[in-house]
Amino acid sequence: MDGGTGIVFDIKRYALHDGPGIRVSVHLKGCPLRCWWCHNPESQRFNPQILFRADRCIGCGMCVPACPNGAISSDRFEDESKLCKGCGKCADVCPSEAREICGRRMSVAEVMEAVMKERIFFEQSGGGVTISGGEPFSQADFAMGLLEECKRNGINTAVDTCGFVGTDSLLEAVPLTDVFLYDLKHMDPVAHKRYTGVDNEIIKSNMLKLGEAGARINARMPFIPGVNSDAANIRTTGEFLNRARGVELLSILPYHSAAADKHKRWGMEFNLGDVYPPTENALKSAAAIVESYGIRTAIGG
Repeated sequence: MDGGTGIVFDIKRYALHDGPGIRVSVHLKGCPLRCWWCHNPESQRFNPQILFRADRCIGCGMCVPACPNGAISSDRFEDESKLCKGCGKCADVCPSEAREICGRRMSVAEVMEAVMKERIFFEQSGGGVTISGGEPFSQADFAMGLLEECKRNGINTAVDTCGFVGTDSLLEAVPLTDVFLYDLKHMDPVAHKRYTGVDNEIIKSNMLKLGEAGARINARMPFIPGVNSDAANIRTTGEFLNRARGVELLSILPYHSAAADKHKRWGMEFNLGDVYPPTENALKSAAAIVESYGIRTAIGG
């Protein structure tokens, strides 16, 4: 499988929190969840997007002839038409960076070319490549193509998934994935749907099936005061992880509001404006509860 092409919105080099060692983190566009706290809201839509910042526009007009679809006119530098295809050619020529492209179509070979430039760093550190998102299995064929090519080159692989994906896609990836970074947002299905837009039954079921298939799993839980930080939810998380196979760690990720600016920039509503980061004592208390169920924890990362 060559994976064809996919839409990539970022390739982060020297990533330190996406699996073991120094890594290259490849972010694929598109996600089925709409988490209130999403740190990459620009990743949610599946198609490439152009961000226009009017305050940066100097009116040079270079974007007008660059657009192959006539979406921009000399008297309307913002894109108000339906003609924009998200090709990014206007962003490529914009001298003031008033236009920003999020999501470019790339082939597996093009992504691997970028990855191989960083190989010396992740080989020396025991790192590798992490396929992330959005949700990487929203572009399942492309994600599998990347994993296959990484393995062909002897590169350690990790997949960062929300778990709300087809079970077959997850299980197909097990032989090609050294560790799954698996998100657990909330254990209560009603609260989960409120804060993410989807139920969590398939997420929990998929984690159990991954473990049964022999996958190594590092669970990750965003810790958000007033959302999922209560002791009852933490205990339920510990109980669930205790009966899941293959879980080596729970990373408790402290909430921060840095994503608020991103939501504003992309014209998206941010619903957690009055929520503050958790205290160190709250984080340690949550870790202690989970560890009482025999699960190793880490705060951050």
